[in-house]
Amino acid sequence: MHYDIAIIGAGPTGLSFACSLRDSGLQVVVIEKQARASLESPKPDGRDIALTHLSRRIMQQHGSWQRIDPQQISPIEKAEVYDGDSPYSLSFVTPEDGTDALGFLVSNFRIRQAIYEEFDTVDNATLLDERRVIRVNTDDQGATLVLDDDQRISAELVIAADTRFSDTRRQMGISSHSYDFGRSAILAWMDHEQPHQHTAFECFQYGRTMAILPLAGNRSSVVITLPSSQVSQWLEMDREQFAHEVQSGLDQRLGQMTQASERFTYPLVGVHADRFCTTRYALIGDAAVGMHPVTAHGFNLGLSGQDLLAEGITSAIEQQDEFWSDRVLRRYQQQHMLTTRPLYHGTNTVVGLFTNDSFPATLLRKAVLRLSDKLPPVKWAITQKLMTKDHVMPDLASFFSRR
Repeated sequence: MHYDIAIIGAGPTGLSFACSLRDSGLQVVVIEKQARASLESPKPDGRDIALTHLSRRIMQQHGSWQRIDPQQISPIEKAEVYDGDSPYSLSFVTPEDGTDALGFLVSNFRIRQAIYEEFDTVDNATLLDERRVIRVNTDDQGATLVLDDDQRISAELVIAADTRFSDTRRQMGISSHSYDFGRSAILAWMDHEQPHQHTAFECFQYGRTMAILPLAGNRSSVVITLPSSQVSQWLEMDREQFAHEVQSGLDQRLGQMTQASERFTYPLVGVHADRFCTTRYALIGDAAVGMHPVTAHGFNLGLSGQDLLAEGITSAIEQQDEFWSDRVLRRYQQQHMLTTRPLYHGTNTVVGLFTNDSFPATLLRKAVLRLSDKLPPVKWAITQKLMTKDHVMPDLASFFSRR
């Protein structure tokens, strides 16, 4: 069977890319190892995603945003960052310029369901579920994919969205930088006595990090990051003890807390591909960049990257150019690298600083929080990264031009 574009992976980035090509006139196939039923009705997995304004715009353009119950979209109006017992914190608030929020918190399973439902209405896209790609070959003439049922598919272009541990990325000879943080995240929903006022908290404590993300009502998503060797200890706690540990870690800011869901755990590994493309092949989503969750950019970068690539492809078609050409793919790579590379390495540096409990490191991070909160350009730049509706963040010259 022949298609114009073959997408490997039906996660939210892969399906979003198919949605982005709805009006391209291209025939698209999505190959996914999971069953269709799992995509139609994904189960809660503990992950709640802080979406940027750009991600909201992209999902609105697809129509998937409109499929999410507005009651399940929680605006983040304020964010506070704390370090251990330091009296200083770094605070971000929604600007008083008509902006509705810093970002928007939505549970991952609801995002996945909404994007799949929209994908299911795309006439030029076909889903091959319960299939695994075992081999990919590309050359100047096109691409061939071999599936685990011996079916062969030919395509003009292959797009890999098959997780940060992408098999096809390795097959295509694209190297990557990976970093195992030696830590894992434990996630759970917590109900609490006091309202969160739509505030997200990031608490860097000695030995662990705790993020509190506001959901609807008096409920928050809790993400505890700690050495992987301690995970079993936290999973074995009874619900009362676990709630007590979360309350204490938050210094009782939200009052009495109770566990409202099961606990989930995920190992933390960061990955950044050294290239995003080769002949008739490109990477999107976690296959291109898999981020540590501390800055909440992973999913957002996936949506942004697929949108950039889709724009390049549709532009080439409008100009009657070859949409699979090296020029189109390298332009996508150049644009996406400008955002992902500094964010990836910057995030890893932040994680290294705020998880290092040595005396010099603790002094440095206290100084960083204190100075950052007193430097308007720094806070402005971080806030703009959350709220920008474009792929490129405004530079600091824009800040000073407003003064």
